[in-house]
Amino acid sequence: MSDLRRSVILRSRPKGLPTPDNFSVEEQAMPQPAEGEVLTRTLWLSLDPYMRGRMSDAASYAAPIEIDAPMMGETVGEVVASRDPRFQPGQVVVGAWGWQSHIVTPGDKLIALPKGAPYSAYLGVLGMPGITAYTGMKDIGQPKPGETVVISAASGAVGAVAGQLAKRAGARVVGVVGNPDKSLYVQETLGFDDCIDHRAVLDLDAALRESCPDGIDIYFENVGGDLQQAVFPLLNPFGRVIMCGMVAEYNDAKPRPGPNLMSVVRKRLRIEGFIVSDKPERFAEWRALAAPWVADGSLHYREHVVDGLENAPEAFIDLLRGHNFGKLVVRVGEVSHGG
Repeated sequence: MSDLRRSVILRSRPKGLPTPDNFSVEEQAMPQPAEGEVLTRTLWLSLDPYMRGRMSDAASYAAPIEIDAPMMGETVGEVVASRDPRFQPGQVVVGAWGWQSHIVTPGDKLIALPKGAPYSAYLGVLGMPGITAYTGMKDIGQPKPGETVVISAASGAVGAVAGQLAKRAGARVVGVVGNPDKSLYVQETLGFDDCIDHRAVLDLDAALRESCPDGIDIYFENVGGDLQQAVFPLLNPFGRVIMCGMVAEYNDAKPRPGPNLMSVVRKRLRIEGFIVSDKPERFAEWRALAAPWVADGSLHYREHVVDGLENAPEAFIDLLRGHNFGKLVVRVGEVSHGG
């Protein structure tokens, strides 16, 4: 094992879309675990839109990343050294955080992974994005047979699962994406009833009305911006809006004006935001439910793989531009024992 670890460091706070200059890749002395801690070698790093908020110092539900500190992101790693009796070298675990080649983590923050599903799936369909989709649909959306559900960023890690869950509940599901290949994938692989490529239509409002002739009962919000403005007038009485994220607005210097809220009273709408970490019990619940679906191929997912920790900053910038297709993960290392 090398006596150095590599880290991607936040060098400055971005103004608008991040640039490569906001990051640096550095080598540091290899850390060693203290009592109760585990040292892991990163195999897979998850890149997710929420990380843009952590790069700013605005008040939020989580503390910002400090300047000159490593970027934060969940990883799957192989145990290299352990001072926690629950973990042994060679085990593969999820739960260490950092854009780093090696990470020291308290053992009670880690979960050992079984063999079966690809380990990277525990950062996507069986990880935080899948659990986010499940929590939003179960707690807020509650789709029923015959209802119309619209999913923004429908080919993404959250949207793809959310739409498939709505289909399992018997709803009619319409996706919204940003290119024709994603549109085909959403309909032909994920099984959505329709999909709108918002970059290909001249009138988004008209395209939504055509795809949702009976209005919209549930909207799973991942994007915000113009799409949110187009969806809102089409919401049916007792409609539900699942506020998960608004990636189109993460780089804005000032908040955009929102839709008029008079209809919230008139239509008795439910608009609710959530943070998946507020319900840690959902993680085991979702993995128990979804792992068999992944194994039998009935729950579809797609990964966008980038190789090399040093390429994480550019991949993250592309994610915020909508250039990824599927769950974005960085392959940092290979399992040493062939697992």
